Amino acid sequence: MQVLHTIDALRAALPGPGTCAFVPTMGNLHDGHLALVRQARAHGLPVVVSIFVNRLQFAPHEDFDTYPRTLERDAELLRGAGADLVFAPKETELYPQPQTFKVAPDPALADILEGHFRPGFFTGVCTVVMKLFQVVQPRVAVFGKKDYQQLMVIREMVRQFALPVTVEGADTTRAADGLALSSRNGYLSTAEREQAIALSRALRLIADRVRLDPQALAAAEAEATADLKAQGWAPDYLTVRRRDNLLAPQPGELSAPLVVLGAARLGTTRLIDNLEF
Repeated sequence: MQVLHTIDALRAALPGPGTCAFVPTMGNLHDGHLALVRQARAHGLPVVVSIFVNRLQFAPHEDFDTYPRTLERDAELLRGAGADLVFAPKETELYPQPQTFKVAPDPALADILEGHFRPGFFTGVCTVVMKLFQVVQPRVAVFGKKDYQQLMVIREMVRQFALPVTVEGADTTRAADGLALSSRNGYLSTAEREQAIALSRALRLIADRVRLDPQALAAAEAEATADLKAQGWAPDYLTVRRRDNLLAPQPGELSAPLVVLGAARLGTTRLIDNLEF
């Protein structure tokens, strides 16, 4: 496995456009990332993993400066998972000048849920993913479903720009108790880690209740939110949406494929999760 730091070195290591599978990450890897690598390997192509903490998707008050950079450890994990190339550019390599050209996604999809609470987040995500796609030129790219809205935004970007990339979603990897794996779980104290499972449980309770009684959707959302607050959480949203467009289902649409999504802060750590049903 090679660890490369420049665009020229990466392109020299690949046979040409459309010849690899790609897993973009911000590093600080866990088993969820390694599952994406294994899914990418199933295509029988060289697997490229990028490690880049993208300043453009962090708001000024967020954790860009303190986000863990663990390249040496990450490289060892990726070697064990079967990655072929690691692309770990410095910020000045990917952004040699201020990135004034940016990709602005459709507000109807990108300014709700995560985009509402993190303004500009998906512009930062789309801009770096577009740039990475131009650099790596993969045939297929694998993203985790834990970042459900992000996956939908990227798929729509690829469709509208007619990019020659197949975007695959990978199921969320969870700890034994059901907590969705996330790099930010490392911010949790021991006590908070024990409490953290409450988010995924709340989403499952909402989904189970709506399955039994679709008319109870609003009550299920409200009660789950109140319960998390009573446990000391600060929820941003716990909500049921249509899977195809992330809009709230209308009364006649409750038999459509749905997803319940949640984002909440426990102490200083903001966690997200979702469950399709």
